[in-house]
Order: sequence, then C-alpha cells, then structure tokens
Amino acid sequence: MDNENLLGLHHVTAITSDAQKIFNFMSKLLGLHLIKKTVNQDDVSAYHLYFTDDMGTAGTDITFFEFPHLAKGKKGTNLISRIGFRVPNDAALTYWTKRFEVNHITHSEIKTQFRDKIIQFEDFDGQQYQLVSDEHNSGISGGTPFKKSDVPAEFAIVGLGPVQITVFNQGHLNLILTELMGFTQNETEGAFTRYELNNGGHGAEVIMEHREDVAPAEEGYGNVHHLAFRVSDETVLRTWIEKIKAYRLPQSGFVDRFYFKSEYFRAAPQILFEIATDGPGFLQDETYDEAGIHLELPPFLENRRSEIEAGLTPIKTELK
Repeated sequence: MDNENLLGLHHVTAITSDAQKIFNFMSKLLGLHLIKKTVNQDDVSAYHLYFTDDMGTAGTDITFFEFPHLAKGKKGTNLISRIGFRVPNDAALTYWTKRFEVNHITHSEIKTQFRDKIIQFEDFDGQQYQLVSDEHNSGISGGTPFKKSDVPAEFAIVGLGPVQITVFNQGHLNLILTELMGFTQNETEGAFTRYELNNGGHGAEVIMEHREDVAPAEEGYGNVHHLAFRVSDETVLRTWIEKIKAYRLPQSGFVDRFYFKSEYFRAAPQILFEIATDGPGFLQDETYDEAGIHLELPPFLENRRSEIEAGLTPIKTELK
C-alpha cells in the first residue's frame, strides 16, 4: 500500500445538547471509553468529549461538542447523516436489540444493507446511528473493547463503521471521494452507494445516499459536525494539504490539536471532512486510570484553566 494513502476512518464529531446525557449514552449504554474530557479549542465555552475503545485507538473515536444554546439540527440533504459502529458478529445485534429495548432506545429491527446485518438507532437528540456486524467483514481490525464497561466483550462496539452521507449532487462528492481521496465505488442499493478505501472494510467505508426530494439540512444539536480520515503522521498530512489545495477546495491548512495534527476541508456543500494523524494520542497528558475523569487542556490553554472551568457546567464522568 502507498504510505501516502488515507488509512480509513479516524473519528466523527457530532453536536449534542447535553454533555452529561451524552456521557451516559456513550459510556454507560454503548460501553465506550471517555478517553478525554476537554473543551472545543476554537470555543472554550463548550465541552469536547472523546469516546473510544479501551486505549483510544484511531478509528474507534466518536466525539461531541456540547452546544446547548444551538437550535436542534434539521435533517435533510448535504449532511453527514448516520454514524456507524462495528460489532463483532450477527449475534451481537441480538444482544443490542435487547439492551436497547430495556433502556427504551428508539431502534429498528435487525435488517440487511449491502449483505451486512445492521440495527439503526437514535439518541435523545435524534442523532442517527447504526450498528453493523463484522461477521463477514475483512480489512482494518477493530479496536479493543473498554474493559470497564458492563457490555460483554464478545458483543462490544470495536470501532467506527460505515458513515452515511446524504447529498443532493452525487457527482461532485463521487469525484472527491474517488479522484482525490482514493475511494473505490463498490456497489449500489437504491439511493445508497458504498465506497471503500484500500479494501479496508467497515473501518474504511462511507455510504453515500442520493436525495433530491428534501431540503438542505441545517446545523444544530443532533447532527454531525465533521468526519475525519486517518493518515500515519504529519509528513503524510502535509502531502494531503497540498493535494487538497490543488483541488481548490475551501480548507483550513495545518492545525495542531495536540492529540493529533489535522487539516479540514469542505468536500461538498455543508460536508466538512478532516484529515488527521494517528498520533500522538490521548494518553500523553494523563494516565489510563484518570482518563476522562478530570478536565484536560492542551498546553496552550492551560494558563486559562480557571476561566475555562468557571464557564463549564460540571459533569460526572466516572463509571460508578
């Protein structure tokens, strides 16, 4: 494999109305590890919570900005519309159906998409997710289940799965995915087309939904903010920055997020992508046992700790 290729999914960042509720949903219900409790580096009045596998592996990461004063997001076209999670096998979906029912979570029955068994479900904000079974999957390995979760390891979420993007202009996004980013267009079912990076399987897939019958989505809580893809290191990232410049797409240039380095670009109307490095990682500034319990700040914000903490509503993030 060319070492300048994108490696797969890195993370998804969504918007929530309530940091405490999303911790309860992601960690207590879904069994993910809150590996980092920090703030939005561009708006320090907002929490930024990172939920991952046991050790914070790139590709297992869903993050949330808490923006309670935003309006609820509106669904529609030009939206990263459904977040996928991987589970080990079909039997895991039966476990999750029962867990969702006990906890009164809105969900579908087990069904099939592109030959894979899935369950679709929602959180309290109406954010849309799906679980996809890895029973017949190959490619990128999943992460390690969070060992402090009460979800049995044999059924646990092991990383991000195919992420759905709903667009009006399928030709434009198809060009960006295939010509710029290196995806292969694999198969189509009705309005849905599956794209894959380097035979990476569920950890390297997006699903494009083509819709012309709905209005454009509107940003707000309950919707996704951006989708990020993996590269190995900063050298490769800087190569991608130049590639994106050559396509004249709106982009951020190099950004240092301390836990990783990245670049943001507008892949299509209202569709924000990010290219992010696998490291340095989330455990460079705190231990595994302390991760997610205390508010952590990158070094350049540490001198503003008192101000930042005063502007946040405390949340309880210990699994007790």
